[in-house]
Amino acid sequence: QVQLVESGGGLVQAGGPLRLSCAASGRTFGRSVMGWFRQAPGKEREFVASIRWSGGSSYVGYVAESVKGRSTISRDNATNTMYLQMTSLKPEDTAVYYCAGTERRGSTWYTLVSDYDYWGQGTQVTVSS
Repeated sequence: QVQLVESGGGLVQAGGPLRLSCAASGRTFGRSVMGWFRQAPGKEREFVASIRWSGGSSYVGYVAESVKGRSTISRDNATNTMYLQMTSLKPEDTAVYYCAGTERRGSTWYTLVSDYDYWGQGTQVTVSS
């Protein structure tokens, strides 16, 4: 049974940093795409970032325009963990952040909710102004 468990959320002041973690179990996502999404109250779940295998032991990430320049996605296959490092947080970053995994591979970034097969339970991030 595949499980994705997010951690690292909480209350942070605007301008501050935060690192979210996603621990995967039940499956290794080595060459499969993984991603982060978020959902603010009353809004649809939106893509934040994804990371895919680019050959050898290398991965490459892609982040949405809304967090570009402030966020970095990474993964550690040794521990089957994915991370989202965010800086210069804004109140509009307040949302529940979800970790997602997919069976898909390849050179596509997979930015749609429907692209993903596995989801974590989410972790709340609240940014105070």
